[in-house]
Amino acid sequence: MAQFYRYRLPPWLRQWILVIESWMIPICVFQGIRTLLFPTTFDVILLFLLLGLYICFYLKWI
Repeated sequence: MAQFYRYRLPPWLRQWILVIESWMIPICVFQGIRTLLFPTTFDVILLFLLLGLYICFYLKWI
């Protein structure tokens, strides 16, 4: 499995990763509220994917 080191990436890509990482919590909260109000299969799957992506950012896997 290839390991990604975010500090070896080009500066523009590092900036994109930081922007996406900072927007993950608001997007997860919005999707969680939307899932509670209108629970569809797609919303639940999307919420779990977003939470998984957030965990990857939190643990610095990406």
